[in-house]
Amino acid sequence: MTDVSAEPQTTTPPLAQAPEAADDEAQAVQIVSVGSEDDQYAFTFHEDTLNEVLSKVPPGWKVSVISVVGAFRTGKSFLLSWFLRYLKLHGSTAPGGSQAGGGASGDGRVADSTEEEAWYSQFNSLGQHDGFGWRGGAERNTTGIWIWNEPHYLRRANPETGEMEDVAVMLVDTQGMFDNETTMALTASIFGLSTLLSSYQIYNVDKRIQEDNLQQLALFSEYGRTALQSDEKSRRKDDADAKMKPFQRIEFLVRDWQNFDEEEDLEVMETEMNEYLEAVIAERDALDLKETRDQISSCFEKVSCFMFTHPGMKVTKKTYTGDVAAIDPLFLRLLDRYCERVFNRGTNLVPKAIRGRELTAAELGGYIKEYAKMFESGARFPEAATMLEATANANNSNATNLTIHEYKGKMDRIAGPNVTSFLKPEELEEMHQRAVQECLEQFEDIATFGPERGIVMARENTLRNIRDDFELYKKLNESRNPLAGLEIYIIPGTIAMISIVMRWITDSTCSSWSSTCRAGSEFFSHIYAMVFFFMLIVAATKAKQMKEVLRRVMTAIEVLVGGGSESSKDKKE
Repeated sequence: MTDVSAEPQTTTPPLAQAPEAADDEAQAVQIVSVGSEDDQYAFTFHEDTLNEVLSKVPPGWKVSVISVVGAFRTGKSFLLSWFLRYLKLHGSTAPGGSQAGGGASGDGRVADSTEEEAWYSQFNSLGQHDGFGWRGGAERNTTGIWIWNEPHYLRRANPETGEMEDVAVMLVDTQGMFDNETTMALTASIFGLSTLLSSYQIYNVDKRIQEDNLQQLALFSEYGRTALQSDEKSRRKDDADAKMKPFQRIEFLVRDWQNFDEEEDLEVMETEMNEYLEAVIAERDALDLKETRDQISSCFEKVSCFMFTHPGMKVTKKTYTGDVAAIDPLFLRLLDRYCERVFNRGTNLVPKAIRGRELTAAELGGYIKEYAKMFESGARFPEAATMLEATANANNSNATNLTIHEYKGKMDRIAGPNVTSFLKPEELEEMHQRAVQECLEQFEDIATFGPERGIVMARENTLRNIRDDFELYKKLNESRNPLAGLEIYIIPGTIAMISIVMRWITDSTCSSWSSTCRAGSEFFSHIYAMVFFFMLIVAATKAKQMKEVLRRVMTAIEVLVGGGSESSKDKKE
């Protein structure tokens, strides 16, 4: 076994507290730690740490998650550190930025490298602390699950549209398995959670793919298959969506392979790798062997294999500090081939997807949060129904949030805070119903996973939130009603007009010598005079409001005579 420490030099923090990363410092950060005061095998999910990493990805961008799992001390973090260097040279750490490459570097890269030389030869040393920390030796270092806190961005051709798009790449390292300190249940939890969050899972194995490697993979993926069957049963549908496999890609990475027939031609070597995998997973007569292979095939969309030769005896020693010159040249050639295979300058990248739907960073965070809840204790692996529920809840939550966001966007343009025109209530209701119908179509396109009861509840919750929002839009629209509040001025004005008319009638019909007529005339004069001064005082103290009132009066006249129908029609359009 290649005993290169593939583990970050980080021990479990006291009371499972995630270590705090320095501001803007690119490094591995812990998103799942193991152990608590009550249970030394408990999972603790550090949601804030994960959110901080995912928040660096622009909204709406897809995310590819590449994770490495396997037995401890088999070179997982050593490999991931090489991945980081490849991405530094061929990708970008800025969204939409140009590809990196060339020039001097403070991370061990040769300053006077040329375009023609291999990218790995541009480094003098693979520092133990310049990526996912590693070191030689037999003791484990990594506990829990770690993620590189600086996303890298590569471009790929969208397989559906053919257009080029940017994809954020996340690298994930996991606690080594079978280290004499980790229970089988905790091992299953680590492997299971890593598989759930990955779009490209690399299973690190030593020297060959043994039957126990296949059995372990079948055991860990059993929960995905069972969840899939539970979903089909609850939905009682036989559609293409229900037949999709739960996980995307698993790749066996065989370390220290010694049986290549050809070590010069990499194409021939890859052919040998494929032939070896076909022989390993070929159908067997024995029932248990056959079921193991059927299990793996039913859970992963793609199963593949790659092999590394031994990196050289100097690399396996405890005193090795990262000198690239000490690494066997064939190992480096295979490393170059493998990095191109995994990343291929972006064209081979597969974003994380659930049921065939590729996820954005925000959506991925929601799923990981739901999955992490299942692993509250490493002493037990979650039941399949729990995983189904977690996936369904996250998917329904995303559907609800996206639908409400879409509804608010539509209604903001119709009757939002920045709109100035008034809509008749029946027109607003009609536009609301149209927006609801369009948004519910989007909801139904997304909420396709999980029990029907959960989808129905999520739909009702979405409609309830939409109804609450609509009440606010109605109030906003009513506040722009040109007739609203005019009664404050109409009533005094009406009294004044009646007083003027009554005084005119009194003066016209009564004798000027009559004291009663004079008293009545003076009474009506006092009334409209008081009203006049009242409205004058109001106008003086509320000049701005009066200006608004006049505007409303003019608008009201337009509405009453039909002049506002054209603007309403435009708004409806």
